[in-house]
Amino acid sequence: MSGLLDNLGTFLASTGFAHIAWENAVMLGVALVLLYLAIVKQFEPLLLVPIGFGALAVNIPLTHTWLMGAPQPGQVGGVFWYIYQGVELEIFPPLIFMGVGAMTDFGPLIAAPRTLLLGAAAQFGIFGSVLGATLLGFTTREAASIGIIGGADGPTAIFTSIKLAPHLLGPIAVAAYSYMALVPLIQPPIMKLLTTKRERRIQMRELRTVSKREKVLFPILVAVICSMLVPPASPLILMLMFGNLIREIGIVERLVKTAQNELVNLITILLGLSVGMTMDAAFLDLKTLGIIVMGALAFAFATASGLMLAKVMNLFTKDKINPLIGAAGVSAVPMAARVAHIVGQRENPQNYLLMHAMGPNVAGVIGTAVAAGVLISLLS
Repeated sequence: MSGLLDNLGTFLASTGFAHIAWENAVMLGVALVLLYLAIVKQFEPLLLVPIGFGALAVNIPLTHTWLMGAPQPGQVGGVFWYIYQGVELEIFPPLIFMGVGAMTDFGPLIAAPRTLLLGAAAQFGIFGSVLGATLLGFTTREAASIGIIGGADGPTAIFTSIKLAPHLLGPIAVAAYSYMALVPLIQPPIMKLLTTKRERRIQMRELRTVSKREKVLFPILVAVICSMLVPPASPLILMLMFGNLIREIGIVERLVKTAQNELVNLITILLGLSVGMTMDAAFLDLKTLGIIVMGALAFAFATASGLMLAKVMNLFTKDKINPLIGAAGVSAVPMAARVAHIVGQRENPQNYLLMHAMGPNVAGVIGTAVAAGVLISLLS
């Protein structure tokens, strides 16, 4: 009987229940909150479900070696160690960009080139946050990585962090993807604070029809010009434009469907799990809190910059811009554009801003990648 009890005691001592620490408990709670937001509140479940589950998995005591352990001589590594190489080796972000390109119509940006300025304005949130993070004591390279969160672009934030501050990849990636998922909650109050009811009711004229030739030439020209201007951003820019090119030429439908569906869905799952797996107990420190706070400020400032530039542009143009589309200058495609459309329709049911907002939204994707390239060029 005593031998049975000893064996039982040995077994219990080998379980995670005997090794759980308060840090694990807190992070398990965070993981459950993320899953709650995704499943119950349906806040971007495609992002938050894999991130939340990854965070849940890595914080179960004693599982880290089995999940994330590096391969040793004569032994294989944990399954998530291999998956995470897609982040470490900078494979996942460019592939996500290819999928985004294949799913995105650049026509609204081509039809209204002035909306490029609204996408560019949102990048002020990035550079302003770089300064703010530096003042808080982060190094310049760390501050640059944190600032990219303001673009609301998870793949670009990961890409930049790997180059400049790989030790902060976990909290930066989590912050970037969390703010992407929470765009419908964060942006509307800022929109209402900085615009009047009359401005939100502005109806914009229908966009002109963009020819197929324009749509085919656009990704080629952008790929060449941006890659030559900021070579460090070329992996993101080229894959984004390649995805868009195969969409617009209309002769490789199988490739387009794969990029839009199977490939991007697979990479989203793997990238989300990888991001979640970085949320271990080390996540709980003051530096992480500073990153979360600065990321929120960066995102808010980027949203405000786009709104305010639209208001300024209205002072000099007869064809008025609804300032709400300026908030879509962050690169959360197409979430930010949808939010601008929804807020506009609440004020004026005849307001159809979605296609207008896609102009600055697409410009924001390009602008954030270019901003990342500039920062990497200056700081590498």
